[in-house]
Amino acid sequence: MKEATLRQILVVTDGCSNSGISPVAAAALAREQGITVNVIGVIDKSELGEKGEREIRDIAEAGGGLCDIVYPQQLAQTVQMLTRKAMTRTIHQVVNKELKEILGDSGIDELAPDKRVQVAGMVDDLGEKSSLNVVMLVDTSGSMKPKLSAVQQAIHDFSISLHSRSGQSRMAVGSFPGKQKHLDIRIPWTEKVQQAHQLTSDLAMSGITPTGPAIVEAIALFEQDKLPSTLKDRYTDEEENDDMNGSLRDHVF
Repeated sequence: MKEATLRQILVVTDGCSNSGISPVAAAALAREQGITVNVIGVIDKSELGEKGEREIRDIAEAGGGLCDIVYPQQLAQTVQMLTRKAMTRTIHQVVNKELKEILGDSGIDELAPDKRVQVAGMVDDLGEKSSLNVVMLVDTSGSMKPKLSAVQQAIHDFSISLHSRSGQSRMAVGSFPGKQKHLDIRIPWTEKVQQAHQLTSDLAMSGITPTGPAIVEAIALFEQDKLPSTLKDRYTDEEENDDMNGSLRDHVF
């Protein structure tokens, strides 16, 4: 079975969107195109508030992803953890869908314990070998300025964790709001993130937080780069569905 390519958008923010399209609607659009949207809320002295927390949860839910709210010193570890958990969740959903086609409505939950262990092992193996492409969107509104050093460290540590995977990994980093657009690409698609220092140079710090438009522009970034087909697209092809079914039978039966 060919390895899949997983596509993710990771939003790092500390406040509520206040400009442009709803970020929840934008996240739903990303999900429709096979892109998972994860969100990390970075708080300092609990300024995020109930409205911000609710928006973070809603964006992640609409984007089929995960969310967490952390202090700046926890950011680097959370980025790595959330990305890997989202990868495993996406692969698990696809595997379970294919199992239901083989087994009927029972799916993975009704397998014998030893068979579930086999499937779980296959999910872990796919997560390690599949290609991963991540766009990190960093909120650079005025309140985020004290937290940007933590963001830089998170980008650096995350790039190291990506390089440790056996599958191909690439990432791009954008900041919002941009100077002339909603999103400025600070680091183009790369396998080696060595330009993290660029994040704090020449930033357009602003009170505007166009999270929704930034997500929409991140979706376009995937298309412009003409990346390989996503996990979702990969399994729409009948021949490759047969390939997956055969692989599952080999592992489960």
